[in-house]
This record gives sequence, structure tokens and C-alpha cells, in this order.
Amino acid sequence: MATTNKTKYAILGVLSIKPCSGYDIKKFCDKSISYFWNENFGHIYPVLKQLEADKLIRPEDNTSESRRKIYHITEKGRQAFCEWLVQPIELQPNRSELLLKLSFGNYMPKERVFTMMNEVRERNQRNLELYMEMEKSFVMDEKAQKDPAFPYWLASLRYGIHSAKAAIKWSKETIQLLSDDPNKQ
Repeated sequence: MATTNKTKYAILGVLSIKPCSGYDIKKFCDKSISYFWNENFGHIYPVLKQLEADKLIRPEDNTSESRRKIYHITEKGRQAFCEWLVQPIELQPNRSELLLKLSFGNYMPKERVFTMMNEVRERNQRNLELYMEMEKSFVMDEKAQKDPAFPYWLASLRYGIHSAKAAIKWSKETIQLLSDDPNKQ
């Protein structure tokens, strides 16, 4: 079964919240969903063009001198987005360069494996601190709390927190496991 490009649904989701430019969509993704969904400008703009051609979004009539196009979701776009939301989730194949390298770790110097695992731990520690700070400010934001999407956003953020904690724990355990390995190189 062929996978569907989910970027269009990420964009439709953002536009269902408010009209945005491509730049605003990227900023929204970076600020609010980057811990589980990452988009880049090189991908956003071609998808915006296709969504416009498919009449799922429309540009704002821009009478100002601004070159920035502001997009609105159309009724057809909202319908496509809502239909996608209730579809079964396409499970993505697991592809992890880290786990691939670790699987063949016996061919690497042990110190390189330790360095790699420490980098994973440190990156996840930074992410955890960021997510915890996001959660703290988010939970204290009275306006956000009144939004019907609040518990869904919070649940998504907490997934990131739990994932980072699990990765930190796993990397520490892996370092310990390899330190105890009698077949040290």
C-alpha cells in the first residue's frame, strides 16, 4: 500500500486554526509540533501550490504591497482534512540510523559507540528540557486552556516528554550494558 504525503494534512491542520503564509506555517510547525512533525520551506511551498491547484486552500485577495501570500482553507480542504483525521493511521516503517549502526556496533571502536550513545542521551536531555518548559508555559496559559484543542495539544506534547525520558533511560542502560560487556574491544 502506497503511503500518502502527510505534509498536506499538516498544512491543512494549521490553516484550519487560522489563515497563514508559508512562512507562518513553518513558524507554527517549529514552535508547536516540531517535537513530532518537522517541515521545511522546500517542502511546504510545493505542497501549498498543489493544495491551491486542488482547491483545498485559496490565497487571500492581497491588495497590499506585501509579497507574502496568506492562505485560507476552503470548505473542500476542511472536508478533506476531517476525512483524513478519521482514517486509520498508516504505520511508518521503523528506520533508525542509530539502531542500524548500533546493531553493527561490534565493528566500531567501543569509544565511538559510547560517544554516539552519549550524544543521543544529551540530545534527548535538551529536548526533554525544552518540552518541559513548553508544557509549563502552555499549562499556565489561560487562553490556551480555554481552547477546545488544549487537551489534545497537551497529550501530544506529553508524548514527546515520555519519548525523551525513555530515550534517556535507554541510552544510559545501553552504555551500562556495553560497559559490562566481557567482549570489550
